Amino acid sequence: MAGVASTLAKKRALAAGFGTNANASKYLNQDFESLRSECLGRGSLFTDSTFPAEPASLGFNELGPRSSKTRGVQWKRPGELVSSPEFIVGGASRTDICQGGLGDCWLLAAIASLTLNEDVMARVVPAGQGFGRGEYAGIFHFQFWQFGEWVDVVIDDRLPTKNGELMFVHSAEGNEFWSALLEKAYSKLNGSYEALSGGSTTEGFEDFTGGVSEMYDLRKAPRDLYRIISKALDRGSLLGCSIDITSAFDMESVTFKKLVKGHAYSVTGLKQVDYQGQVERLIRVRNPWGQVEWTGAWSDNSPEWDELDPTEREDLHLQMEDGEFWMTFQEFLRQFSRLEICNLTADALSEDGLSHWNTIKFHGMWRRGSTAGGCRNHPNTFWINPQYKITLLEEDDDPEDDEVACSFLVALMQKDRRRYRGQGQDMHTIGFAIYEIPEEYRGCQNVHLKKDFFLTHSSCARSETFINLREVSNRLRLPPGEYLIVPSTFESGQEADFVLRVFTEKQSETEELDDIISADLEDEDHISEDDVDEAFRSMFAQLAGEDMEISVRELRTILNRVVTRHKDLKTDGFSMESCRTMVNLMDKDGSARLGLIEFQILWNKIRKWLVIYREYDMDKSGSMSSYEMRLAVESAGFKLNNRLNQVLVARYAENEAIDFDNFICCLVKLEAMFRSFQQLDKEGEGVAEMNITEWLYMTMCG
Repeated sequence: MAGVASTLAKKRALAAGFGTNANASKYLNQDFESLRSECLGRGSLFTDSTFPAEPASLGFNELGPRSSKTRGVQWKRPGELVSSPEFIVGGASRTDICQGGLGDCWLLAAIASLTLNEDVMARVVPAGQGFGRGEYAGIFHFQFWQFGEWVDVVIDDRLPTKNGELMFVHSAEGNEFWSALLEKAYSKLNGSYEALSGGSTTEGFEDFTGGVSEMYDLRKAPRDLYRIISKALDRGSLLGCSIDITSAFDMESVTFKKLVKGHAYSVTGLKQVDYQGQVERLIRVRNPWGQVEWTGAWSDNSPEWDELDPTEREDLHLQMEDGEFWMTFQEFLRQFSRLEICNLTADALSEDGLSHWNTIKFHGMWRRGSTAGGCRNHPNTFWINPQYKITLLEEDDDPEDDEVACSFLVALMQKDRRRYRGQGQDMHTIGFAIYEIPEEYRGCQNVHLKKDFFLTHSSCARSETFINLREVSNRLRLPPGEYLIVPSTFESGQEADFVLRVFTEKQSETEELDDIISADLEDEDHISEDDVDEAFRSMFAQLAGEDMEISVRELRTILNRVVTRHKDLKTDGFSMESCRTMVNLMDKDGSARLGLIEFQILWNKIRKWLVIYREYDMDKSGSMSSYEMRLAVESAGFKLNNRLNQVLVARYAENEAIDFDNFICCLVKLEAMFRSFQQLDKEGEGVAEMNITEWLYMTMCG
């Protein structure tokens, strides 16, 4: 119940504007302004107990408490490191970010690109912070986009140092600390500094902007890539590039011309120059290490610069030994493997920048046994994944394109995976498939398509690959119509929360497909004692004893005796609790016992459910898998949504298997609850009203 209330409260907060950049959610409920005012009033410096200056905040493995790398670490405030610390010196620039002893070059490349756009920078690094009198209290804050909402993260300014030097990100200006503090806030958000080791630049891009990323394989670069990069830089998009590694030995190895493999660089500029009578296209790249630069053509000291007009050369802002360098665009395509572009707004995704993209966002989850079906390689379980319908209503406006198609982008992001690294977990391999919805299902709501559909229909589009990145995204074009998006992990049974974002160029409709909750309950059997055959009457008399009624304990004895005769059924026997539920379902006179008629009706139900159980125990193992149970429950007349199926699996499955007694208990409980609701839903409108007596009777006796 608390979970439902929390979900509703969050929805109301988002509707009221919370979670936007202008009204970010307070991470861990810490309010920067009130905490700073409190510290200033007391004349003390802020100490953050939620991310303490302790080994656990550094990491869990290479930066773990017993690691040699963390031996001798001291946490110091900027004022303990330099005499006159500054938050930002002369404006934030890409040269403020130099990498330390942490493998988060992907993040640093994103921060370097962030400095190229003042508006974006101002969203992440709120104004009004510094070390001046009246504002400094040892507390700072930064804002990040996290899975659909902006969060405000508060930190103290105690930074990890060794031998008097910052261990991680630092500025080329020795007394400037904004980049080191930003890295600490991001580490707090992800659980530790070490959680940031290794990643894709797009992850940082998106968390600084709330934008959407695209990735290009430079071995298969589109012909107009130079124009794409130029427009992206003009729009203020963030760009990163890297060189793939072919083995672990390649990681951060340096090529002949001083490029680092497996290392994240940022793209910071383009320029066309007149070189030896021809136009030469140049691209500017930055290494967040702040050193180790390209030594080929157009590097800092190469002879090509001597051929340029001095004014033009000055215009290119040559900065020697700062980690930034120029190279020809063709050389860039040869040397680097991939390019990542983060579009700052959905509008920026269109080629001409004129059309508006509509955005839809879903929060979903994969749970073992109920919604974690894996990819199409797992045909028995693929269908249990969450399903989302997108209706493309209008084709694109492109006079040069004869094809009638609608442009849209699908972005699937797994949530919070870095936080689980300390527990030995990491990113799952994720992707999605898209299916055209057949005519018989068009316009339908509340239909979760089942196994048979996917066995007989092929996907019409899908993610280019399943990959173990936080997000996989693809830009697609399909004719107008209704389509089904199925996000999944590559392997079945892997648990995670995710965000699915869909961007459409034209108007569209998007909704989650899930079965509506309903029950096809048969009318209560109306039978008399004359309808009970003599053999059953005789058995009942023998079992019931002198009072001719069966108690909860007697029912348990009867059922366990019966099921032991069925050698094909796996069961550890019916519990007193489950038998009490059965008696409550059938007991009409409130005696807490079953008479002949009541027992006959219950017996008929159990025999009917036994047939269903055997039918859906498809591998004849004697028990059902969780996805077989989902089909069996529907066959018994109960349609449930994903959330309820998760509850049933958690309640009735043991090691993802449901034995016979648990299956019967589940159906008895479902029927009892549906019948109780129907009695309370007096108007038949799907709403039940009850007083305290009715509520207690239903919950205590059900």
